[in-house]
Amino acid sequence: MSVRDATPEDIPELVRLREVLADRMAQDGSYPVDEEWQGAYAESLEERLGSPDTAVYVVDAPGRGLAACGIGLIFDRFPGPSLPNGRYGYVQGMATDPRYRRRGHGRAIMGALLGWYRDSGVRRVDLHATSDAEPLYRQLGFVDDGYPSLTWRSRS
Repeated sequence: MSVRDATPEDIPELVRLREVLADRMAQDGSYPVDEEWQGAYAESLEERLGSPDTAVYVVDAPGRGLAACGIGLIFDRFPGPSLPNGRYGYVQGMATDPRYRRRGHGRAIMGALLGWYRDSGVRRVDLHATSDAEPLYRQLGFVDDGYPSLTWRSRS
């Protein structure tokens, strides 16, 4: 198995895998879903692929398509005592096609993302996990950080 950078040709498959993830996340909890998100997601991927603050890694499926993918983003905020350079990461869109689960694809992609974060000087990485993926992330060193994770959503 080989992890590689995503290319613009992978965008339809990245959208498909994000749909797989959205369906899986809906099993763990409820959250509002906009019915027209796929086009905006594809456009954003096209804009961000290759940018220095975004990494999109994939594993090819045997034959055709993608088996798995993961996206890493880097953000800047004001430096502070626990984040001296102000840079932090967020992992988004980690997804594996159900036909290819439990084969190490997610672990391989997370390894590539964590290496990219280290090389980029990022000392903190956050993510949201499905109940299926949480054990893997904990094995890789992700922990509860002591503060509640709270979200505000506009009603309009």
